[in-house]
Amino acid sequence: MGSNCLEMISASQLSEEQKKTMADWAAQGASIADIQRRLKEDFALSVTYMEARFIVLDLGLKLHEVSKEEKKVPEDVDGTGFPDAGQAAPADGGVGVTIDELALPGAIISGKVTFRDGQTAVWMLDQHGRPALDPDTAGYRPSEEDVLDFQRQLQGLLQKRGF
Repeated sequence: MGSNCLEMISASQLSEEQKKTMADWAAQGASIADIQRRLKEDFALSVTYMEARFIVLDLGLKLHEVSKEEKKVPEDVDGTGFPDAGQAAPADGGVGVTIDELALPGAIISGKVTFRDGQTAVWMLDQHGRPALDPDTAGYRPSEEDVLDFQRQLQGLLQKRGF
C-alpha cells in the first residue's frame, strides 16, 4: 500500500518542540501565512494554508494582533513610494499590501494585506484570475474605502510584476 499524497498534516503529527515554536510565533504576531512559511523554512514541513489554519485551531493558538504602534513601516528604498517591488506600506497608516515570494497552492500569485484598522488578510488570484480574500479574523469585513485602496495598490503591484 502506497502513501496517500492527499493526506493532511495534523497537529498530532507535530513534535512538542514544533508545537511550542508555533505558539511562540503566534504570540509574536505571526499570521497563518507566516506560520505556514516558517514551518517549511524551519522544520522542512510543507503544509497548505488550510492545513496551517487547522493546526493553529487544533492547538488553540491565539494569533496576536499587532497594534499600529508596534508595526514598523519600511523605508522607501527605490523612490517609488513603496519599500520594494513586492510591498506597499504607506507611512500614513493606510492599507499595506505585500506579494508572497512563493504563491499559495492553487494561486498564480498571493500575498497579505493590512487594513487601516490593523486587521490582516491573505489575498490570492487563482489560475482563472479570480480574486480571493481570507481575513485572519473570521467574519471580518474591511471598509469600502480600504477595499478600494487595497484594489488600487494591488493593481499597481501586479502591473510592476507584469500581470
